[in-house]
Order: sequence, then structure tokens, then C-alpha cells
Amino acid sequence: MNKRRKSIAIALACAMLVGTIATTVAIPGSDVPFGITVSAAEIVDSGSCGENLTYTIDNEGTLTISGTGAMNNYLPGEGLFYGNSNIKNVIIEDGVTSIGHGAISGCTALKSITIPDSVTSIGERAFSYCTSLTDITIPDSVTSIGDGAFRACEVLTDITIPDSVTSIGGGAFQGCTSLTDITIPDSVTS
Repeated sequence: MNKRRKSIAIALACAMLVGTIATTVAIPGSDVPFGITVSAAEIVDSGSCGENLTYTIDNEGTLTISGTGAMNNYLPGEGLFYGNSNIKNVIIEDGVTSIGHGAISGCTALKSITIPDSVTSIGERAFSYCTSLTDITIPDSVTSIGDGAFRACEVLTDITIPDSVTSIGGGAFQGCTSLTDITIPDSVTS
């Protein structure tokens, strides 16, 4: 009987130790304690947006574009994501080479965009009427910014244009009423 009590005591001690560890040990790089399940963002829409490109939109408002090659071009007001007021963040992954005409225009809740070094051009009206977009950094790989690319991005306050850009289209920043300062590099010839 004494051996059985020792086994039970050891089992209870192990259970208490596991319970203590489960509530006090954190997952590295996370604020979530070990043992607590965190649900990932749920994909609510997905599809194709170029010959070798796909997209997903999750329930937290993140649009992710991945694959290789150029995004499709769209007519004004007909972009794949045009007017989607649920999109808050755009992540364009490495491998995407261009952001298509009108591709992400009219996304009024869009606040941030991540553009990789693989992108070489931003198409006409690509982000026009994204009225919540506050700032954007264009990578050194981009050589052209299309007509009206950021038209009517009313709260856009900051934009960095790298020396790699040689062409900025007409009205690229038209209606960006909060943009107070912009530096156009010497590399821009048109």
C-alpha cells in the first residue's frame, strides 16, 4: 500500500507541476502562455490575381498576395479588390513583380502596405482612393509609378520615393491633401 501512495503522490506532483508550467511558461516570441490555444486568422476569400499569383483575405482584414510575376490590370472601378472596405493591410510577398492598374483601389479602410524588393512597377490607380492610407515606403526596386497611383489618398502624410524611380505618372498624388512634403529624386526623368 505504501508503494501505491508514493505512486499516487508522484502522479499528483507531476500533474501539479505540469499545471504550473502550463500557466507560467510563454511561447518564445509570443505573449501567449504555453497551453493556451490561439486561433489563427481565418481565410474568408481567396483566388487568383495574376497568371502565377494568388491572394487570400483573412477575417482580420489582411490581404496577402503571393506567387511570382505580375498582377492583373483592371479598368477603373473594376479592380479585383475595388471598394473592399474590409481590407486593412496589404502584404505583397517576394516574387510579385508589379502591382496592376487599379488592383487595390478604393479600399477605404486600408492603412498599411508591405511591398517587397521584387516589385518593379506600381500601376495606374493601383492604390487610388485608399482614404485611410497614411504612409508608404516604395522599395529601391521600383522604377515607375503609374498615373493616379495614389490619387485621393487623403490622409497620406509620408511617402519615400527611392532613386530607382525614373517615371512618375500624371496625377500620381493628386488629392493627397495631407501630404505636406515629398522629395522627387534626380533619377526621375518623366
